[in-house]
Amino acid sequence: MKHIAVIGSGTMGNGIAHVFAQHDFQVALIDINKEALEKAMQTIEKNLDRQLQKGSIDEEKKSQTLANIKTFTDTRAGVAVAELVIEAATENLDVKLNIFKQLDELSPAHAILASNTSSISITKIAAATKRPDKVIGMHFMNPVPVMKLVEIIRGYATSDEVTKQIMEVSSQLSKSPVEVNDYPGFVANRILMPMINEAIYTLYEGVAGVQEIDTVMKLGMAHPMGPLQLADFIGLDVCLSILQVLHAGFGNPKYAPCPLLVNMVTAGHKGVKSGQGFYNYGHGTKELVLADNFKN
Repeated sequence: MKHIAVIGSGTMGNGIAHVFAQHDFQVALIDINKEALEKAMQTIEKNLDRQLQKGSIDEEKKSQTLANIKTFTDTRAGVAVAELVIEAATENLDVKLNIFKQLDELSPAHAILASNTSSISITKIAAATKRPDKVIGMHFMNPVPVMKLVEIIRGYATSDEVTKQIMEVSSQLSKSPVEVNDYPGFVANRILMPMINEAIYTLYEGVAGVQEIDTVMKLGMAHPMGPLQLADFIGLDVCLSILQVLHAGFGNPKYAPCPLLVNMVTAGHKGVKSGQGFYNYGHGTKELVLADNFKN
């Protein structure tokens, strides 16, 4: 397997393309927006420059990695020779179902179709195709070039052979793949999101402030980042979407999103991506600044 196609050139898509290209795969990075593709390539080059400065790659590897990526706005052309197609679009079921219906029609019959979804059912996605045995989840962690884990999610119909192939390919990326079954939130977000939600409830109920909550978890539990800062980093809209999937999937009120989270997303405060969440993120800011709504 040497030809990979990635659907979506946002944070996760360009990170996935970067990692595959750095490990000598031929990558087609596909997005309907040409400007988004240009921005993605700039991001990949900046991240490669960081690796270069740290001494983890040399100039030749940087040049070869960039040369291994071709960009496409035409999905048919982008997936024409793909052996593995990885969807990294927004965390929305209808969007993903439409993409997989299209990929099923346009991709070679032997191609494996993977989703980078962080919570949506692989079985449901696979049912939109005529090849459910070749549909699987590859949940990369952000930032993709740095984080070692890939959560490999088997749908109800995913074959043993496809699962084995994807585990092997993930290992070729110097990642650590972990196989899990297809239930709401899988493992990572079934455990992480309730913790983040509880941290937001702790703030909402006035138990402690943003910095206090994050400090307790960093110093007391040895977390590298507090749960509220992590929520900002993930995207508060993404956290809300995952919690809604968990709540709908299990029907348990413990997964109900905190009203504060709902209000923040409704107001457009989505964390780092919008410039404001539990913290403010100004251009060039070296320190996190509490958002105005959470200052004492």
